[in-house]
Amino acid sequence: SPNALMALNKGAKEGGFYHNTGEGGLSPYHMQGGDICLQIGTGYFGVRDKQTGKFSEEEFVAKAQENNVKMIEIKLSQGAKPAHGGILPAGKITPEIAEIRGVSMGADVVSPPAHTAFDGPTGLCNFIAELRELSGGKPIGFKLAIGARSQFLSICKAMVATNITPDFITIDGAEGGTGAAPMEYANHLGMPLDDALSFVHQALRGFGLRDDIRLIASGRIATGFDMVRKLAIGADMCNAARSMMMSVGCIQSRQCNKNTCPVGVATTNPRLYKMLDVEDKAKRVQNYHHNTVRSFRSIVGAMGLENPSNLRGYQLYRRVGPGLVKSYEEIYPPIAEKSLLREEDVPEHWLRMWRRANPEQFGDINFAA
Repeated sequence: SPNALMALNKGAKEGGFYHNTGEGGLSPYHMQGGDICLQIGTGYFGVRDKQTGKFSEEEFVAKAQENNVKMIEIKLSQGAKPAHGGILPAGKITPEIAEIRGVSMGADVVSPPAHTAFDGPTGLCNFIAELRELSGGKPIGFKLAIGARSQFLSICKAMVATNITPDFITIDGAEGGTGAAPMEYANHLGMPLDDALSFVHQALRGFGLRDDIRLIASGRIATGFDMVRKLAIGADMCNAARSMMMSVGCIQSRQCNKNTCPVGVATTNPRLYKMLDVEDKAKRVQNYHHNTVRSFRSIVGAMGLENPSNLRGYQLYRRVGPGLVKSYEEIYPPIAEKSLLREEDVPEHWLRMWRRANPEQFGDINFAA
């Protein structure tokens, strides 16, 4: 709702963190002074040609050059419903939303499962370069949930071949959620965040790309210790979605797709969202962020570390079975730097998926390989 967005952005401004638009596009309610990450989904909402629904360079430039927009994120998939796309029901589309998204009134709006502005990993790299130029050099990254690991290795091979890398990659774990996601997708599809994050971290190391790319962890991160664990496994920073929604009053009533959210968070109905006090909720957003980061710093200090960049997998332990405890470094063993650049150097347990990876297409090309 407008009130929820304003509260989140004002909280981000006061708390010194950034606010991701999501794929719905940049609205006036996002522009309350907080830093913005402009997300571009498969529907290109807010940066699309209204007639064709395709990506529009002109619309993108107008949004990306806003002062508060600090970074741009291409959404490939999300943990709640990877490879699914989505629908904005016609009943939720107001004239204002139609204007913000660049869509028509009176019909459901579909977010397709795949992008049309590019095709394949090499196309993704070229699209990153295009957006970087159009935005005037702002950081460009992409978000995805890991499914077949060879698909991400395909992207790595394309980055090496084109010499084009994103500034950041957001890894969304299967734990990520939305009240509008199909339950079977939310419960069973996608790789859990710890596994996905470690895999991406090691893959980038193996291709010699890790130092050039920041990793953002996303998926049920709500506490200081959640952040400690993600940074120890390989993240540089963390996103929070569900917990931030709760800070503005979400009670997870799972009515997001019905426009009947009883607390005014996920609804365009003024009768419902007018009860959401923007100033009060903005302060709650700020407080939640502040106290979570304080908890995180306290734990890092208790571990005897002077800086979070010193966090490593060997410092944290996890029970993996009866009487069996392992460090995260033992659970996710590291591979050698640049060991994935040549087939003869690839570790044996990576070899099969490495061979499947094709920089020209995302899909597995030979399951028998």
